Amino acid sequence: MDAAARRSAIARTLREAHGPVPAAALGERYGVSRQIVVGDIALLRAGGMEITATPRGYVLGSGAETGERRTVAVCHGFDSLERELNIMVDNGCTVLDVVIEHAVYGQLTGELHLANRRDVREFMRRVNAEGAAPLSTLTAGIHTHTLLCEDEESYRRCVEDLRAAGMLLE
Repeated sequence: MDAAARRSAIARTLREAHGPVPAAALGERYGVSRQIVVGDIALLRAGGMEITATPRGYVLGSGAETGERRTVAVCHGFDSLERELNIMVDNGCTVLDVVIEHAVYGQLTGELHLANRRDVREFMRRVNAEGAAPLSTLTAGIHTHTLLCEDEESYRRCVEDLRAAGMLLE
């Protein structure tokens, strides 16, 4: 398979996927290294495809998302990260990203796309395995999340539970 055919196949795989597709899985499927896939994704993006890299793999842009999109501001330490994320997904919200306002770089966004406890568990496993610090450590715990909620009631429950946990920034 030549490079153009491989990129076309990768694009088709992402369109047909029902969730994130890791670069390593794409590389294995098409007989190339993960780094070649990263380059292919860059070229697909340059060609106009809206592809987002999440902690669990690549997904196509937000066009297929349905639900109520909301933003919530929170403040907490690393020790409350997993609890915060579980509150959100348990209330029917997908955590699309985390956003901080950095003094030098301005707005920094990390894509998350966490929809359930399994996603949160895997995210936390990766954070711990890599010894990674959450973006919010750069802002004394203050950050926002973009949520995609099943409905307005899901968002309301999420906010109430974050408030009760002492995490909601008001």
